[in-house]
Amino acid sequence: MISNLSIAADALGNPDDLHGSAKSKARSVAASATEILTVKNLSKIFGAKPERAAEMLKQGLGRNDIFAQTGNMVAVDDVSLSVNSGEIFVIMGLSGSGKSTLVRLLNRLIEPTSGQVILEGRDIAPMSTPELRAVRRQKMAMVFQSFALLPNRTVIDNIAYGLEVAGQKKSQRYETARAALTRVGLGSYEKLLPSELSGGMQQRVGLARALAVNPSVLLMDEAFSALDPLIRFEMQNELLRLQKEEQRTIVFISHDIEEAVKIGGRIGIMKDGRLIQVGTPAELIQSPIDGYVRDFFRNVDVSRFLEASGLMTKVNRGLIKCDSAAPADRFLNELIDSGVDCGFVCDEAGRFQGCVTPASVHKNGKRPIRDAILNDVAAVPLTADLHQLSAIALAQEHDVPVVDEQGRLAGVVSCRTILKQVMQRRAAE
Repeated sequence: MISNLSIAADALGNPDDLHGSAKSKARSVAASATEILTVKNLSKIFGAKPERAAEMLKQGLGRNDIFAQTGNMVAVDDVSLSVNSGEIFVIMGLSGSGKSTLVRLLNRLIEPTSGQVILEGRDIAPMSTPELRAVRRQKMAMVFQSFALLPNRTVIDNIAYGLEVAGQKKSQRYETARAALTRVGLGSYEKLLPSELSGGMQQRVGLARALAVNPSVLLMDEAFSALDPLIRFEMQNELLRLQKEEQRTIVFISHDIEEAVKIGGRIGIMKDGRLIQVGTPAELIQSPIDGYVRDFFRNVDVSRFLEASGLMTKVNRGLIKCDSAAPADRFLNELIDSGVDCGFVCDEAGRFQGCVTPASVHKNGKRPIRDAILNDVAAVPLTADLHQLSAIALAQEHDVPVVDEQGRLAGVVSCRTILKQVMQRRAAE
């Protein structure tokens, strides 16, 4: 088994350290899970007489057939989702899947054919034009792919523009704009024009402009896709840094699965106008609803999203709860009767102390059980990924114990499970 693990582990490559922040972000969102934005049965059909196309949808016709028969294009079809406060929710799909239309329906830049968008408990569909304008200025800011900066205004004036339109006093809006500019690392560039900045710097200005109004939800439509790869990578890191500091609610549109899994706490995948699956990267990887979802991850090193928490099983046999000073041989028969090669010693509070074997228990006899604990069996946290698990399994012959944040034994990942996952990743290449 060890040799097979060694061969297969090479296929995993080196883990990407940047994904640690994405994993912690997903756990943070799961812990809070307070909905701030809810979408219910949202649809958009372009063309004359969309009612006829909607009826054809109910009859089960696909959008290509509907377009051929009516000339109506079903851009978004009956989408329902919820976005939690403080999470980055990524909507992704292939070109033409409806993701950019969907994000524009969220703030009514495009009027929906049917459905609801509920922001902080209020449906935006029946809002008047002044109310909707206030929502866009104060509650739901947007960062576009094209930067959308005013070329004749300086950096600071671009950032302050939304606050100016909202009627904020000059001294106050400039103070707010400077703070936003500093947050994106451009504090010394406020007097320059957009044309004097690189593409990445212009996008930072666009982000700062959105942050300045302190929105409840930040919409980002392919915000980094026009950037060069290196600048795009830097902007993704910048967004994660800001998110770690401020925990904003962001709906991010992307067609790049690497970008989606890097920054997204949860990902919604669209196809032909429909939202076909929503989940964390690990959930989508381990339980794709169909081949379309599975194919998105074909060229992604998904092993970094497979964590011990999702691979472990509960310890049903070989669990020893005792004081570490208890005589070792008191537990010998218990270990032998359980039929396990390795026992897991915990204190009365369930905190993991270490592993023992029937041989180490027998060897230590009346001595404290702590003396029988093996030195070469390492425990891992719930967040340990497949790379880490593989490295540990290579170094020890027993299954890998998993502990929670309080050091309590949460479960165990068997070497067989680790090997199976590694070989599956290798076969998928």
